[in-house]
Amino acid sequence: MTETTHAAATLVAKPIEDIEEALRDVIDPELGVNIVDLGLVYGLRFAEDGALEIDITLTSAACPLTPVIEDQVENALQSLVESYRLNWVWMPPWSPEHITEDGRDQMRALGFNL
Repeated sequence: MTETTHAAATLVAKPIEDIEEALRDVIDPELGVNIVDLGLVYGLRFAEDGALEIDITLTSAACPLTPVIEDQVENALQSLVESYRLNWVWMPPWSPEHITEDGRDQMRALGFNL
């Protein structure tokens, strides 16, 4: 697991549901679908220190666009939480079974056959 930590100005943390909704603005640059509906977000929780911890994976551990996703996450969360940590996890590996029905609809709209 690889961890990336970010801090922002002092804010009141928002409910997990609001955070999950904000992460729907983070679009996988290769597939064109948000990371929540792709099933890349494995977990959201607040740590004892108040930081949001996000367990996240990629469709491939060798993805060269990780910095793009990290930047989008930072933009999506900047007004919602004071600090957060991205915990990059690789087990269990991502597979298409993780895609939500909304994600499948989005992929079909983009021409993918699921």
